[in-house]
Amino acid sequence: MEMRAYPSDYLTSAQRILGDMLDFAVNTCDLDIDSYFGLFTVSSVSVQFQNGNPTYIAGKTGCELVKEVIADAGMSPLSYEDEMYLDKSPEYWAGWALAYYQWYTCRTFTKIHKAVSLKRIVSMYDIYHEVDITHFIDTINELWDNYYKETNLKRLRKLAGLSQRELSELSGVPLRQIQLFEQRQRNINHTKAIDVVKFARVLRCKTEDLLQI
Repeated sequence: MEMRAYPSDYLTSAQRILGDMLDFAVNTCDLDIDSYFGLFTVSSVSVQFQNGNPTYIAGKTGCELVKEVIADAGMSPLSYEDEMYLDKSPEYWAGWALAYYQWYTCRTFTKIHKAVSLKRIVSMYDIYHEVDITHFIDTINELWDNYYKETNLKRLRKLAGLSQRELSELSGVPLRQIQLFEQRQRNINHTKAIDVVKFARVLRCKTEDLLQI
């Protein structure tokens, strides 16, 4: 099981706040959703949010997050009054669903945004907003795999100039197991820790660099 950045007790609040943030940014401040989210991903707000800082996932409003992101970017302060609507927009749902996905996968907002645009997520609203969130997760995972075609193990092995067989011989991990990891038929996150340590020693990297997060 993945280690979450924050307890599930905070999840509902985090989803609401991220939903309000995108709704306010787009529908009140008239910002382009992907341009704004790009600012969000490189801001300290994004780091605090995905790391589970209670101030950001429970203590601030979505409107406050937007204004902080804009300030972080060195842009002129927004003059719009804080406003959150009872009728929830597709943009709100996109933030709500994205907060769940980030919490569930422990992936960074930056890497998620590279794999799938916010406009693409908003376009999923009609199909997914009334069904179980797991369907949304499956779809984003497919888009993730299409974008990040190589596993971290394969990428680092190639950077080291090693074939699969050479990595197997140097690490002591069976060749077939390496092939299954690289083909995504087995999840390296769920294998024995000692195998990941063996790979890291040979590839001269950190064990966490090999995990698929």
